Amino acid sequence: MSSSPDQDTIFTIKVKKLSQQIFGKSFKKDSMVDLAVTYFASSKKVISKADKDDSGEQGGVEDKEILVKRELEREKRYQQLDNLCKDILSLCEGSSYSEDNRKSSQLLATIQLLSPTDESKIPLANELNKPLYKAVLCLRLLDKLCIDSSISDPYIKERLADISSDKYRRFSEIDPIGHQRFIDEVKIPLIKAALLQDIGNHHPDAQYILKGPDGSENPFRMLDVEDRKSLLQINYRETVKYLIEGIGIEKYKGDFKVERDIFNRTQRHKLLFIKTLLKSAIKPQKGIGNLLKVPQIYSSIILSTKENYNYALLPKVYQVLYKNAERDICYAPVIDAMRSITGDFPLGYGVTYITENTTGEKQYGYEYAIVKQLYPEDPEAPICRTTTRNLSFISFGQDIVIPKDRNLHYPEVAKKLNTLDKGRLNEILVLLSSNHSERSKDGLIPRYWLSSEYFTTKNHQKLWNK
Repeated sequence: MSSSPDQDTIFTIKVKKLSQQIFGKSFKKDSMVDLAVTYFASSKKVISKADKDDSGEQGGVEDKEILVKRELEREKRYQQLDNLCKDILSLCEGSSYSEDNRKSSQLLATIQLLSPTDESKIPLANELNKPLYKAVLCLRLLDKLCIDSSISDPYIKERLADISSDKYRRFSEIDPIGHQRFIDEVKIPLIKAALLQDIGNHHPDAQYILKGPDGSENPFRMLDVEDRKSLLQINYRETVKYLIEGIGIEKYKGDFKVERDIFNRTQRHKLLFIKTLLKSAIKPQKGIGNLLKVPQIYSSIILSTKENYNYALLPKVYQVLYKNAERDICYAPVIDAMRSITGDFPLGYGVTYITENTTGEKQYGYEYAIVKQLYPEDPEAPICRTTTRNLSFISFGQDIVIPKDRNLHYPEVAKKLNTLDKGRLNEILVLLSSNHSERSKDGLIPRYWLSSEYFTTKNHQKLWNK
């Protein structure tokens, strides 16, 4: 649900702005997607012109002025993408490993909490936020795989140098220069791969499939098998072409040949690494492509653009992921790593839980909380911030771990409240619900709550304040 800038914290404003700069479409046409759409359109015209040249209808060689203009446009696209990656890093990483996780938790939860509850607005909002969400997950998964000694890719291992798994959490302290190189040559290329992974879907040929001949089809509809296959082929082909020709490598600025050669070689290696990630993510098996594929599938479920989007089913995301592993679409140990990071309940999810009194006994009433932190000790027991107390919404709650036997998401727990008088249950629901959608979906015992409306209030966006 949207809110005006004066009702948002600085962090929330930054998240909204960043999503717009990545995947938004504006009058200025300066977002990452806008620049790609312009490139694809101009490339189509160039191909069409080349066909005419070959047929003799229109001849001539491109003059130097046009080539210079194209190079300047490519440099602009490269710089815009590079700046986006650095902005993402500054928003989700800090000066320590623990700070990286805290800031990433805040960013991921904020994206979820900004998602609208109006079903007609969900697809567009989730499409806008998904690339940023996926990029952050990729970074945290990379950290986890490095800590677990699960990285076998030679490119990454070379840039880890002598930083062993037990030293990885202190990488920036132990070797600041090596850590910066790791950011420049591994983390930023990984973010670029995450952001560009589906950019080919904005090519005219892909849009023809998604929107139909006259552009009137719903692009979020379920495609038939043949169209889906064609779209995947077009997306990969045009994404890689855009990466190589539309983005390319950074231009060296200097006058020293040796330095230039080293610089250009590093740039080519980074470009090849991004291409490797994109290619291997199609059929990752046990390889590095899982670093992109697992977050891609996770994000496509949590921020689904499909008509069957169901908020209540988001905690079942790993059931879907493990089914994909059974079909060899991704690798189960990498899913295990991801699950240990996020837990079963996505950041920002609204949890309803049975309360306890001061002696720890269950009171058989319930309150609301929001999942706020990565790395729960138990995937089924999310780390949350309470948002209600004594059936009233509060701005500054406390951090709690909600165990499975108190979480109303689980049917066996919800049954415990069946003994309560229906009048009392209705009274509680009226106090905690600002609309009737929850009541119609969950009856008198809500299995979850839609936390996005709570988040529209500025003070309620400070879930990470101590």
